[in-house]
Amino acid sequence: MLHLRLITPADRTAEVVDLVERTVGATHIAVVPGAARDPRGDLVMCDVAREAGDELIGALQELGIDESGSIAVDHIDLSLSRRAEKAEEEAPGEGADAVLWEHLTDATHEESKLSVTYMAFMTVATMIAACGVVLDNAILIVGAMAVGPEFGPLAGFSTALVRRSPRLAWRSFLALIAGFAFAMVATVGFSHLMTWLDLFSEAALDAERPNTNFIYQPDAFSFVVALLAGVAGTLSLTSAKSGALVGVAISVTTVPAAANAAVAFSYDEYRQAWGSTEQLLLNLLGIVLAGTLTLVLQKMLWDRHRARRTAG
Repeated sequence: MLHLRLITPADRTAEVVDLVERTVGATHIAVVPGAARDPRGDLVMCDVAREAGDELIGALQELGIDESGSIAVDHIDLSLSRRAEKAEEEAPGEGADAVLWEHLTDATHEESKLSVTYMAFMTVATMIAACGVVLDNAILIVGAMAVGPEFGPLAGFSTALVRRSPRLAWRSFLALIAGFAFAMVATVGFSHLMTWLDLFSEAALDAERPNTNFIYQPDAFSFVVALLAGVAGTLSLTSAKSGALVGVAISVTTVPAAANAAVAFSYDEYRQAWGSTEQLLLNLLGIVLAGTLTLVLQKMLWDRHRARRTAG
């Protein structure tokens, strides 16, 4: 269930309440006249089944409540109410399958900010992966994959393509490119420092490395895994079940490829650097392509389901 907290102009409250009452899956409606001070208006609260949430939010936006008042949405972890159970039963579809497009756009917008924290996570993850490739340590590689924050901008770019939002697309693209560029340049310097400390060596990078040589040897499976990870990651963001996102993070070779390219470049090993760059680009392309197609398919299926319900 979702909890909606609305601030509505006094002359629009009746219209908003009527809309909520007509929404299948909405319940627990409460109105507090004159409670809002900034902006001034009435406070309207209700609970709505997740599968009916996107439709109700869209209708409220069409009324202009997001401009003249406020629309706030919270997830309800526990609701002990017979009316809530009935609302979920009456709402079309399954809550886990529903996509809250405004929530998805807001979440990916937040994850795509080019902030100091984002850059720090990206750089630290790349440096951890650099230690992993030199030591041929798969555990460090997995750890670097989990730390890397790059899936946020990738999901933001896919969402922007589907929602036709050039601003979000550019913001996500900038965060992705700037993040990897800064992290790789910093890792080149880190590699030189570790070499000076006698902790990295060119011989270690050129060794057989059975646990990590896949990073600079892309093949068809690299693209297939990226496609599957893009699907899983997008589903984890759009559904109510988000536990799969960590698994997605440690299944794609983005940060390790960037790290291997940076270390190889520091030793003038351009063959490995190019192979790692190919691996990186294949994974980025696969994730964006799969994420975009997944969102398009979800939108088509949900629109068709909604159209059948309306016709019925």
